[in-house]
Amino acid sequence: MKKENTMTTFPKGFLWGGATAANQLEGGFDQAGKGLSVADAMPGGKQRMSVLASNDFNWEIDDKKFIYPNHRGIEHYERFEEDIKLFAEMGFKCYRFSIAWTRIFPRGDEKTPNEAGLAFYEKIIDTCLEYGIEPVITISHYEMPLVLAKEYGGWKNRQLIAFYENYASVVLNRFYKKVKYCMTFNEINSAFHFPALSQGMVKSSGAGDFKNIAQAWHNQFVASAKAVKIGHELNPELKIGCMIIYATTYSIDSDPVNQAATMVQNQEFNYYCADVQVRGQYPAYTERMLRNHGTSFDELDITPNDLDLLNTYPVDYVGFSYYMSSAVNVTTEQPDEIAGNLLGGVRNPFLKASEWGWQIDPEGLRIALNELYNRYQKPVFVVENGLGAKDEVVGSMIQDDYRINYLREHIEAMAEAIQDGVDLMGYTPWGCIDLVSASTGEMSKRYGFIYVDLDDDGNGTLDRTPKKSFYWYKKVIESNGDIL
Repeated sequence: MKKENTMTTFPKGFLWGGATAANQLEGGFDQAGKGLSVADAMPGGKQRMSVLASNDFNWEIDDKKFIYPNHRGIEHYERFEEDIKLFAEMGFKCYRFSIAWTRIFPRGDEKTPNEAGLAFYEKIIDTCLEYGIEPVITISHYEMPLVLAKEYGGWKNRQLIAFYENYASVVLNRFYKKVKYCMTFNEINSAFHFPALSQGMVKSSGAGDFKNIAQAWHNQFVASAKAVKIGHELNPELKIGCMIIYATTYSIDSDPVNQAATMVQNQEFNYYCADVQVRGQYPAYTERMLRNHGTSFDELDITPNDLDLLNTYPVDYVGFSYYMSSAVNVTTEQPDEIAGNLLGGVRNPFLKASEWGWQIDPEGLRIALNELYNRYQKPVFVVENGLGAKDEVVGSMIQDDYRINYLREHIEAMAEAIQDGVDLMGYTPWGCIDLVSASTGEMSKRYGFIYVDLDDDGNGTLDRTPKKSFYWYKKVIESNGDIL
């Protein structure tokens, strides 16, 4: 049902746009000096996550056994000008994309950057600016150099702090005059459930030991603070944020046991990484959380200088992805479980789910925005949100009303949150152009406003075609959210 007083709410200058990730759309995995990343070693198909979670996976590429859809993506590396032109046609005010670390430092541990990689992203940035689109850059988005995962063991190794600092310094020094918004790590808290993507660690390299995950997080927190320091010294007005997955979490009932379990899940997953990066210090519940997972704060390699850096250079805003909510039930022996964005949960009987089992909860986005803003009192930015669905071409256009309805309801929830007093910077729906799914490596799980003719087996013309949602979103942006 349409809520009252949700019109004419979005502030002037609101950053309407869309979001992508280099490893999911660029392709060109071996072009112009680019090195291999962890994404280049992730196979495609629904078995992707189980393969990465297996005991014997060690980042080896087996072309005979698996396909690697990230290698080709949607060939954005060659067609970025065509794609950005389509974004401009929709009226994007901003475009969130990531820089592939391995285009700048192919191994990750070099001293000197690859100029061809920097030149490529300069072209993307310049193309955006020509159309009046603000670039929003994610410095590391699920694609750390494969060498750093295989030879250094991933982010549990403190040496990666210096490698990232060098990388971030090169990127920020090159682009700080053209870019106003950055984020340091994509969905950094995803490692709680799946450290392969963001920390480059699998079971064969220590992902089964929570101490390694906690140490990797600490090293990333320090690296993030160093990036903030570099950025603010270059330009105090440069806004550098963190980025987390946020899944609004409800207790399945009023049983105090489930309520307490919900509190703990919120602390561990929704808040821990943001607490450190936004507040600049470890939260009070840290020690108990670590002990609950078999380690302790004293076991981690943390220096006084690290803690000073965290405190001195917190992030400027909170970016987050929101796709679904989750319920908690620890009092039922075998609760009905559902799938999710790298995490599952208990089925909420009041919600419907997508084709992939993700529960759809726009009201949960309003709650998330209020919880994050009131907790941190810093601007928030919805940098991912959307509906993964199988699209079918009917006639001359994909009639994706299901996507329009999903996005409309979430935009209405954002409007409500703004009226609640939330300082919301912008909205960049995920996969504004169809791209390779991070969780399954599929093309058939589509989010975009723009259809890309490519199937799960790599067949298709790769032609770009606007969907019905393309023209709907254009009107949303033109009206600054008044026409939904």
